Amino acid sequence: MPNGSLLLPRWVVPVEPAATVLEDHAVAIRGGRIEAILPARDARARFQEYEAVDLPGQVLIPGLVNAHTHAAMTLMRGLADDLPLMRWLQEHIWPAEAQYVSHDFVRDGTLLACAEMLRGGITCFNDMYFFPDAALEASLAARMRSAHGIIAIEFPSAYASDPADYLRKGLAIRDRYRDQKLASFCLAPHAPYTVSDATFRQVATLAAELDLPVHMHLHETADEIERSVREHGVRPIERLRRLGLLGPNLIAVHAVHLQDDEIKLLARHGCSVVHCPSSNLKLASGFAPVAALLEADINVALGTDGAASNNRLDLFQEMRSAALLAKAVSRSAEAMPAHAALRAATLAGARALGIAETTGSIEAGKAADLAAVTLSAPELAPCYDPVSHLVYAAGREHVTHVWVDGELLVRDGALQSALSGLDTRWQLWQNALKKHADS
Repeated sequence: MPNGSLLLPRWVVPVEPAATVLEDHAVAIRGGRIEAILPARDARARFQEYEAVDLPGQVLIPGLVNAHTHAAMTLMRGLADDLPLMRWLQEHIWPAEAQYVSHDFVRDGTLLACAEMLRGGITCFNDMYFFPDAALEASLAARMRSAHGIIAIEFPSAYASDPADYLRKGLAIRDRYRDQKLASFCLAPHAPYTVSDATFRQVATLAAELDLPVHMHLHETADEIERSVREHGVRPIERLRRLGLLGPNLIAVHAVHLQDDEIKLLARHGCSVVHCPSSNLKLASGFAPVAALLEADINVALGTDGAASNNRLDLFQEMRSAALLAKAVSRSAEAMPAHAALRAATLAGARALGIAETTGSIEAGKAADLAAVTLSAPELAPCYDPVSHLVYAAGREHVTHVWVDGELLVRDGALQSALSGLDTRWQLWQNALKKHADS
């Protein structure tokens, strides 16, 4: 058996250092880690005993990081389309969840999401949903890297009865899985309109004690802000500031409706933002000021949101949409160039989740979380700049190989992991949900 693998693509885009493209280089991986990045000729001589994996016409990139999703909601893909956020939630999603969400629902939905994400080059996802233990079981079965939200919300569900119960159960899951190298955790208060001041204070205390990221929807819609002013006298970001939640651990998801002083506040406190352009467009939430966030040196990552509001877990689509929207909104063609979009889909997500020392870029010592993308298809010819093609021309259908922690999980576009019986399970859930949708 070879001691390791030597990946030989046409290009390597390591993401760090920024704006770097290496041609005719190789990446040596061993024991799940990146051992070296060096010219291909030198690599063949130095690593003769390694298994050579030729990737002609392909670009090797870090595995993509989906920094915000509700993976199990893949089972609700297309259930209730073309509705505004609160009507979509209150009349369709929340009632469906109340009737059907269970440990088995979350496990099966997350497995389906993992299959979709892996085939699209996503090696890590940040999840926020009920029954996080079931989502974690699914992600480990799929052998993906994942971050799981210790959810907090005021209303009861089949999973927990009140905010204290949500937090207690989530922390117990963290304790049970804390040594899993593919798993990490976030505190996940749902949103300002579903979480009380008392719960936010408890989350702030736990975040400080345990050094955990705080992952939450924030400034997603104009209605959210109007409600906060009406009920709390201030906009949500100011409310969070007063409660001690602004800081480097905060992951603000959506961040669509921001004033200049709020952008400065997020920057001053070192917060991260997860931009979900497709979800924002589909739910008519608005246009996030991404160019202004980047100009303020805020760490901007990308997320798909759930498949119920996107309807694809596709970070190639998000990169392209994010780059194009940033240009249109700022009226600057130089806003969010291709390298910045790729960084948002990789290293920025890892940084937001506190795992940038492990994943998000191709650097010696990091986990071998990698994706190979063919750029030799007719629709991608000619290729003057591989990063431009990754963002503006290629799609997830061009992903050929995916490795997580050095394990090859997608080969020639086909999943290698065993997700047996998945088609039967999602069809059973579809039948149940369709009855609900038709009622």
